[in-house]
Amino acid sequence: MRLSDVRRPRGAVKARKRVGRGPGSGHGKTSCRGHKGQKARYKIHPWLEGGQMPLQRRVPKRGFRNRFATKFQVLNLKDLERFSGDRRVDPEALEDAGLVKVSRGPIKVLAGGKISRPLEIVVHAASRKARDKIEAAGGKLELIQAAAR
Repeated sequence: MRLSDVRRPRGAVKARKRVGRGPGSGHGKTSCRGHKGQKARYKIHPWLEGGQMPLQRRVPKRGFRNRFATKFQVLNLKDLERFSGDRRVDPEALEDAGLVKVSRGPIKVLAGGKISRPLEIVVHAASRKARDKIEAAGGKLELIQAAAR
């Protein structure tokens, strides 16, 4: 016996139903779909639910996302501890240290942690508590005007 002699058993593969090939096939004219109605049409979309209220209208809509909001890169005070004293910490220095991804994007300092060294920090925004902690440590905060988008 050779591999080329191996065949499937008779009747193992059923022939595909060829619809719409004339009245002699027994599956002509309406192609086994009956007359008219939704199931006789080209396609039934999965979101159609007959007369029932559709799911996307039944489910309550919640939340809001402001697409005009400024997306800040957040930086905590504890992250600034790695910089030595009397040093200017600007967006380029933060990017070099790996604390922010892009130096061009707006950066905001938050009051997470504490700062013990006086640093000159140059960012786009800072929370009030962060500003107070920086000034209490003898540092200075300078705000950059963010470029218009």
